[in-house]
Amino acid sequence: MSKPKHAISIISLMIVVTAPLGFLVGRADVIFADGVRYIGQAERIAGGSWSDGFFRSIDHPLYPLLIAIVHGILGDRGADSWQIAAQGASVLSAVLLVIPLYLLIVELFDASTARLGCILFYLLPVNNHVFADALSESTFLLFWTWGLWSALRYLRAGRFAWLPLTIGFAALAYLTRPEGLLLPAAVLATLLAAPLLPETKLNRRPYWSAIAFFLIGGMCTIGPYVLMKGGLGTKPAIARILGNAPNSPPSAVERKEPLDPEQTTTEGLRLAVKAVATSYRDAVGLPLWPLAIVGIWASAPFLDRRRVWLFLTIIEIASVAALTRLHTTGGYCTARHAMIPAMIFIAAAARGVTWIVGQIHPPGSWRGVKGERLTLGPAIYAVIIAAFALWCAPQNRARINQGYGGFREAGAWIDHHVPQNDKILDVTGWSLFYAERPGYTFTNLGEASLDPSLRWIVVRDAHLAGPWEYCKILRNLSEGLDPVASFPPRPTRGKARVLVFDRKQKPSRTASAAAIMTEQGSIR
Repeated sequence: MSKPKHAISIISLMIVVTAPLGFLVGRADVIFADGVRYIGQAERIAGGSWSDGFFRSIDHPLYPLLIAIVHGILGDRGADSWQIAAQGASVLSAVLLVIPLYLLIVELFDASTARLGCILFYLLPVNNHVFADALSESTFLLFWTWGLWSALRYLRAGRFAWLPLTIGFAALAYLTRPEGLLLPAAVLATLLAAPLLPETKLNRRPYWSAIAFFLIGGMCTIGPYVLMKGGLGTKPAIARILGNAPNSPPSAVERKEPLDPEQTTTEGLRLAVKAVATSYRDAVGLPLWPLAIVGIWASAPFLDRRRVWLFLTIIEIASVAALTRLHTTGGYCTARHAMIPAMIFIAAAARGVTWIVGQIHPPGSWRGVKGERLTLGPAIYAVIIAAFALWCAPQNRARINQGYGGFREAGAWIDHHVPQNDKILDVTGWSLFYAERPGYTFTNLGEASLDPSLRWIVVRDAHLAGPWEYCKILRNLSEGLDPVASFPPRPTRGKARVLVFDRKQKPSRTASAAAIMTEQGSIR
């Protein structure tokens, strides 16, 4: 296939994927809580606090930097403009991701598989909702996929010129999210394992030169940031995975459910494997798994490129190990965390489809008419895409972070009713973000509980009945108080009710967390 045809395919795909992402951007009840943190980092960068924004923040800086750039272009119109900038930066990266994703699948399979693979990838609800939210995954995957493609080019052809690109994009991926280190680590592991398989050997001199170049290049590109930051990353999850921090406390908020004190190591491992399997299932999409298996089996002719498949196998094994450890140390693992390994299986599913169609009917007319006989032609692709789109439609139509719009309304209420100097607590940070107010969040909840001047508390109704330690603190702070505002005013199915308490209000004998939750439960 000629380069102009590849370019036409890529441009067409970029146009196609922009519409649904733009549709979802306008359907965000609130942005994900991590997005609020990214925006706060972007504000510090835009305000000139480069040291704080780049090296002293929890998150790595490239996505917040992109938010700051987009916000500078759009102009400042308050919290909404920062949200639009964050979502715009994410969507921009997601649209540009089409280019390396297409090239990656072409490198593994062929152009028809690449077109179908890109469409399937952007139909998945997990990807759509992450890309349209204010999250860093699309920016990370943009650099990661470019690096993955250039690594495959090097491993297939052995041309040294591809190594600088691989190192450069790996560094950009790492500066977006710490898991970007997986890419250079997997390349090095592949090079070190290559001599063990006769079919994967490289010539001795280029082999050792590549290893030395990778080590030196990594130290030159990633090393300065690691030294300035004081480690590979300051996210607690990364520290726990690497063994640099203890496991999450049994009642830590990030855990899907509190840790059973009687849970054995074996049971913890079983639950972790189950959670990882579920995350893989959702990240790839249940209907695509059988097709992915067929696609991998049908790729047997490609096994003459054993270095490539060894490399991909190492990435998959390392991903499973990291996600399993994420759950065993932190108590959580979702489809969002499995997007890196899922990309390969989605590509394999597209290969499975093209292989099956090729077996049923070789390339022919679009309508599948061959002579006087009606056969299955390429039109079957349209049927497959339509069927998968229909399966994904209910989740793709759902609003981003559906049901939590009450925090946006609470933010508007705070903006109009709460004096500027009053102290506010919202563990999610959402109402504070939309009200453009400072205040206490989950990170300094302990400090808030000891502050006698704390006046306003914004909570979700479920916060008042949860089993977590922070829920107990919130119950104690709001004990005996009636909410002065509620969004929505009454419990509504599918919507979290957000309550605002005024601690200067006199306690009521009838007010209690149990009463509020009883009212909430009556609508279920």
